[in-house]
Amino acid sequence: MRRFQFAVGTSLLAFSLAFLSVTSAAAATRRGPPPAYFVDESKLPFTALAGATAYWGVLGGAGFRAEVPANWNGSLVMWAHGFRGTGLELTVDNHPLRPLLIALGFAWAASSYTRNDYDIASGVQATHSLLEHLNGLIGHPSRVYMTGASLGGHVTAVSIEQYPAAFDAALPICGVLADYALFDYFLDFNAAAQQLGTGSSQFPVDPVQYITTTVPAIKANLSAVPGGWPNVLNVAGQNLKNLTELRSGGERPNFDQAWFFWNTFPSFASGPGNFLFDLGTGDGTLPRAPGVGVDNHDVVYQFDLDPALSPEEQAFNDGVVRVTADPQGRVGGLRNVPQTTGDIGIPVLTLHNLGDLFVPFLNEVVYGQRVAAKGKSDLLVQRAIRGVNHCDFTAAEFSGAFLDLVAWLEHGVKPAGDDVTSPAAVAAPNFGCAFTQGSHLLGTPCP
Repeated sequence: MRRFQFAVGTSLLAFSLAFLSVTSAAAATRRGPPPAYFVDESKLPFTALAGATAYWGVLGGAGFRAEVPANWNGSLVMWAHGFRGTGLELTVDNHPLRPLLIALGFAWAASSYTRNDYDIASGVQATHSLLEHLNGLIGHPSRVYMTGASLGGHVTAVSIEQYPAAFDAALPICGVLADYALFDYFLDFNAAAQQLGTGSSQFPVDPVQYITTTVPAIKANLSAVPGGWPNVLNVAGQNLKNLTELRSGGERPNFDQAWFFWNTFPSFASGPGNFLFDLGTGDGTLPRAPGVGVDNHDVVYQFDLDPALSPEEQAFNDGVVRVTADPQGRVGGLRNVPQTTGDIGIPVLTLHNLGDLFVPFLNEVVYGQRVAAKGKSDLLVQRAIRGVNHCDFTAAEFSGAFLDLVAWLEHGVKPAGDDVTSPAAVAAPNFGCAFTQGSHLLGTPCP
């Protein structure tokens, strides 16, 4: 079965080394002259599908591609790509649903953005500029769908809030919909691992010493038998596993498999099983603005669902390192990492893998809560997909979600979804079964 995976294999290694850690390279970029990003225009041309016309070019420093079928139905689907690392070359993705879109009469377009790194503002602004450019190039669309994956999901969610009149519906998949909550989750895992595995914790860490000395000690001290990490854990190790589940989206099916996968992932830079630890080697600074952007100063960590703190939990909370974000580290608007407010005015449908511990299901929970707080839950449908990988969706899941979104917008038929803001619903044994279609890596069978 055809599937869509937007960040697998060695590309995840690139994420772990350069994404959201965020490393000193990002800080150096801010202090020095702006990077010399470039578009290799020879890579922009592409062959249109039968019955369609291809467009490409450079707009305001960003490369773009677009494709319009001869039988264009007037609808345009914008695509926001995922993380590109910190390299200087700017590249463009074709829309992953391209064959379906052209066959059904939809046009699509995508931008390279003007910057790489975790620069959401660049993605939002470049995509909007491309949309306006297309009005003159191909004609004014009657409807505009905003879609994107991973970092592009964040771009999608921010775009529809920043430019509410520009879009008619949105499909952010596996997206960073909770902005800073993702960075805080990386801090949670690594601070907790240190505290439980060594009896103390610090932030930031020395990256080399952390990976070569501290992490092996953590794994050894949290194992019930030599070499037991991550499967055979002692009490402290199980506490870390439980804490990670609760901080990554709550008790839910498919977490055991996710814990195994993401703690054995072959990180070629620092050894198997270090993927989540690699994400804790940065200094907490983020692109575009100075200051630490992560925060856990008021987090109450727990090892179970009992809200009353046990003596072990209290001791942990008293001892774990606390980090307070600098005020300038979490500025709003399109500076630094834009925050999603949940104030949506158009239909939005999301997809997320339950076992994704890189951009965890927490993003869906927080986004659902934010939308509910704005009284806009009638405009949001969220779907959980079983599987442990990041952005791992079958063609049936992805294309089905898009077609359901189209029916919602064009015919007023609101599609079904999962109740991601109910801890009881998320913890149910059958959660994630309603919309999982096909097999996924380590996706647990439905009861």
